[in-house]
Amino acid sequence: MSVAEWAALPEDQPGELVDGRLVEEEMSDCVHELAVAWLIQMLRAWAVPRGGLVFGSEVKYALKPRRGRKSDVSVFLSRARKPPARGPVGIPPDIMIETVSPAPRDERRDRVEKLEEYAAFGVPWYWLLDPQLRSFEVHELTRDGSYVRRLAATGGLLQEVPGCAGLSLDLDALFRELDELEAVEQQEPPPPPGSAEGEE
Repeated sequence: MSVAEWAALPEDQPGELVDGRLVEEEMSDCVHELAVAWLIQMLRAWAVPRGGLVFGSEVKYALKPRRGRKSDVSVFLSRARKPPARGPVGIPPDIMIETVSPAPRDERRDRVEKLEEYAAFGVPWYWLLDPQLRSFEVHELTRDGSYVRRLAATGGLLQEVPGCAGLSLDLDALFRELDELEAVEQQEPPPPPGSAEGEE
């Protein structure tokens, strides 16, 4: 399968293109989606007034003729380099962000495979947010074409984010939201309406 064929697939056929094969994506849970939504909210508030563009997880990036990826979040810091309105995107964004899933296969994809692929694609900054470990990393692309980690944090208010002047991220606020979501999950669910227990 080519990138063009992959890009033309209907929405009910999700997946990424790896060496010409459609690889199924992991099923996102509410923890993953909350983290992604929080990042998009923070980044839009910062980037849009500066002329930037922030995209979610359905943008298809054409990394190679037979390889395509969809990051959780991507950012173009200047509209001078804006992507095409439709179709696969062959222009590397300034920032690619992945929210790491707990499954070992998915963790390897985000921490190893995509780290190498986004570097080869020419993405200047790669962020990794791990909701399970409560960790946040920023990697910068160096002149030799590989990433070096510029920031690693497990909480706190980040007053400075490498490559993003004026952006601050309150990781404690995000992690509190994740804690609250997971605390609700641990509570015993109420009985379904109409059950004998629910009618008492």
